[in-house]
Amino acid sequence: MSTYNEVLSQVQSLTSDEQLRLLEELAALVRQKVTSEHQRHLLQLQGVSKDKWWGFLPKRVDALEFQKSLRQEWGE
Repeated sequence: MSTYNEVLSQVQSLTSDEQLRLLEELAALVRQKVTSEHQRHLLQLQGVSKDKWWGFLPKRVDALEFQKSLRQEWGE
């Protein structure tokens, strides 16, 4: 694998059009990697959040039934 300086030297020997094309392709690669890492980070956070509340919140709550039960508790 080439070192940074070798790659930089090779890039400097390219034409302006080739350098721009390379720049665009590198930017696309970096965007893809950042997006992938961001999504993985979000999934990890969601997993932590889910684990944090597991056992505390019910799996599924019917909003109307929940409201009725609260009103019965309050005597309304």
